[in-house]
Amino acid sequence: MRLAGTTEEITCSDSILVTGGAGFIGSNFVLDWLAAGCGAIVNLDKLTYAGNPENLASVENSAAYRFVQGDICDAELVTSLLQKHKPRAIVHFAAESHVDRSIVGPEAFLRTNIDGTFTLLQAARAYYGSLASADQERFRFLHVSTDEVYGTLTPEAPAFHEETPYAPNSPYAASKAASDHLVRAWLHTYGLPAIITNCSNNYGPYQFPEKLIPLMIANALQGKSLPVYGDGQQVRDWLYVGDHASALRTVLERGRVGETYNVGGGNQRSNLEVVKTVCALLDELVPESKFKPHLQLVKYVTDRPGHDRRYAIDARKLEAELGWRAQESFETGLRKTVVWYLRNASWVENVTSGAYHQWMTQNYSGRGEKVAAGERTR
Repeated sequence: MRLAGTTEEITCSDSILVTGGAGFIGSNFVLDWLAAGCGAIVNLDKLTYAGNPENLASVENSAAYRFVQGDICDAELVTSLLQKHKPRAIVHFAAESHVDRSIVGPEAFLRTNIDGTFTLLQAARAYYGSLASADQERFRFLHVSTDEVYGTLTPEAPAFHEETPYAPNSPYAASKAASDHLVRAWLHTYGLPAIITNCSNNYGPYQFPEKLIPLMIANALQGKSLPVYGDGQQVRDWLYVGDHASALRTVLERGRVGETYNVGGGNQRSNLEVVKTVCALLDELVPESKFKPHLQLVKYVTDRPGHDRRYAIDARKLEAELGWRAQESFETGLRKTVVWYLRNASWVENVTSGAYHQWMTQNYSGRGEKVAAGERTR
């Protein structure tokens, strides 16, 4: 089997535990992993507002997939899952991730991103210690983090690299920086075989429509205003989520224990440029829209507090050591993204209306595993 974006074949087997696998990046990783035939996945997700099992409807009946509703802060549950399923790796996505929400309500970010990571690390440490030496050699704890831990860049500054000092500026970024430090401490103090990845801004299918690109698509199609913070010149390095998934597979299989790998798409764009490109694509792909040209819907709004001016990722270490590179340009990835949202209007409607919460209540009430379609959890 050959991974997308790599130059050599790898072999995957056995099960892994994924946290937060019903979220945007997590669900794309789960779909990518199962499509590649890399083995079984146990998906632990609390199903907060951004966790949506509908993202994984195509695999919910797969023998290689098991969903568990639960909180990573629940030590007893995490421990029982490790003992029962005996995964060869943990891939840790679960996190509160929206900067605006962290400014309004930071407590949830501290609980999930810091306390939850601590609980998971403690359970992983005990589990790792119980393994036979051969299984310990194979075990990995892959912690998925963000470029926001590095702070902000001036226009002329070089991109973030793995040795860039941490300087988080938002409650979200600070909570993720803290979780990174915890993982590193458990590696060096207790010998837990951990790897950290820090990614740039992701975009693609299944992204909750509070984030820039899906929000612009959804609002434009309804003729609503397209809010742009400040002057819109904040720059981000955009990474197509499918490329991110392939990078994580590569790191999990060939990455060196104790290393950090930055994952970026090499696509720096200002927020305003992103919005303009989305509008142009909608003008082209929805010619019958009565809101054309969609760019007329742009509305500049007060900038958010502490808004980082620029992020950029230097992914040369990942490319040089592991042979991975992004396959999608911003133009090809964004077109795929807009087309996906146009073809999946019902998914957007279910998410924005909250209808999927009713579905979750009916199918995933309580803590436990959903073992078959339509079967109540225990």
